[in-house]
Amino acid sequence: MYEAFYGFKEKPFSILPDPGFLFFSSVHTAAYTMLEYGVLNYAGFTCITGEIGCGKTTLIRHMLNQLGPEVRVGLISNAQQDFGELMQWVSMAFDLDYRAKSKVELYDQFQKFLIGEYAQGRRTLLIIDEAQNLQPATLEELRMLSNINADKDQLLQLILVGQPNLRDLLARPELVQFSQRISSDYHLAPLTLTDTIQYVRHRVHVAGRDKPLFTNSACELLHRAARGIPRVINILADFALVYGYADAAPVVDRRLVMAVIKDKVRAGSLQLAHLTHTPVQRAQDSPKSGESSSTTGEPGPARVANGAVVGFAKDRSGT
Repeated sequence: MYEAFYGFKEKPFSILPDPGFLFFSSVHTAAYTMLEYGVLNYAGFTCITGEIGCGKTTLIRHMLNQLGPEVRVGLISNAQQDFGELMQWVSMAFDLDYRAKSKVELYDQFQKFLIGEYAQGRRTLLIIDEAQNLQPATLEELRMLSNINADKDQLLQLILVGQPNLRDLLARPELVQFSQRISSDYHLAPLTLTDTIQYVRHRVHVAGRDKPLFTNSACELLHRAARGIPRVINILADFALVYGYADAAPVVDRRLVMAVIKDKVRAGSLQLAHLTHTPVQRAQDSPKSGESSSTTGEPGPARVANGAVVGFAKDRSGT
């Protein structure tokens, strides 16, 4: 819709996890380092947690793209509370026959599979996404699977990816043996304001546009409303581009972003942060970064309360 108008080759703010758009903020760099450490150092368990939409799945997909044929990967992408038989899921993740077999047969088959991969010089990596949904009994089964070793070598490595309550789950007394097996872990925090500005510019550039498009003050509102969550930033930024296209606006400024926030709050379709009059410290807007030299008429920071946006103070300072 707006791609040609703004000079994009593709949509810059899709909410699908696309490693091609991965932005290595400080927290994403640290999280990816822990993933690499876990894989390269034969860690039994690696655990990555973060809020919904923080980019956990995108990081995992990027890591998978970097792995060579010496690593055999199985992925369980959407663990559920009614998970059922673990060994059936594990077998399916590695394309092993899981039908009409007893639990003992599935375990024996998987153990032979691990030994066979090891004999051919390959490591086996199992990734479980949405791991916060697993039951303690299922996690205990995973721990028992990790006991399959060859001399000093770990035959099976596991990466658990989940929302923050995964950490609460692993802290339960009955899982103390499991938590002690976690060699590498990281909690993925939301983006900072500086990271958000760079994140928006990064995605605009990757989508094919070299000229600046979102002003710094627009990025500030995106950051504050989304609480630094990349997926929510994407949703708001995408709608801001639609609004900008409708207005034939050459850049996306605070006025457009505020219009999106107002409509989203009014519709109740997205949970956004309550904005206050107290501004977050932000980078100086300038014509070079895509801001016009005059900000007269742009709405200032808003306060969201009781489903309405109030407090539209005019800000003529340019900051």
